[in-house]
Amino acid sequence: MKTNGERLQGSSSRIIKSDVSTDLSPALRISMAPVLESIKALTLQIREYNRKIIELGKTSYPEVSLLTQVHGVGPLVALTYILTLEDPHRFAKSRDAGCYIGLQPARRNSGSCQPQLHITKEGDPYLRSLLVESAHHILGPFGADSDLRRWGLTVAARGAALGKKRAIVGVARKLAVVLHHLWVTGEVYRPIHQTTLAAVSVA
Repeated sequence: MKTNGERLQGSSSRIIKSDVSTDLSPALRISMAPVLESIKALTLQIREYNRKIIELGKTSYPEVSLLTQVHGVGPLVALTYILTLEDPHRFAKSRDAGCYIGLQPARRNSGSCQPQLHITKEGDPYLRSLLVESAHHILGPFGADSDLRRWGLTVAARGAALGKKRAIVGVARKLAVVLHHLWVTGEVYRPIHQTTLAAVSVA
């Protein structure tokens, strides 16, 4: 639209209004009609798949409700996490879940030096990408206040673009650990749990 000097009415990638093309010129409206119809059809299909994912979590995987307590973790992320790990008791510690998904930085011993390398990227790449997306949301403008967000923002502030990348990966790794802990214990998620404990200790 912009290349033709025109703009659509206010819409987002999630919602395309039915009358979005009314302000376009007649010629552009005709040429863009098939594209807009395809977008509308895809939107309906996506909504239906989302509905099925939510329904599957409610009927077959009640553990999903434990994981979706974390703001930024939706039914798709929670269901993918559960189906990928299969058995939460396969790990002796929750922190092992982050390593299993490939979000743990590799290390190389060289004499007295132990440089930290990039993450291992072992495990399922799809689950890893979903956790990274959740981390983006947690650290983004719509993220709710939590220990994860506060920690991630602190890491991001240490160094421009590189600091932000490390923060996103670090939050994704910590998120994998938190989700495993919730899955095993069935606890109610407290987003600022660590901060509260620190305040109580000081008092």
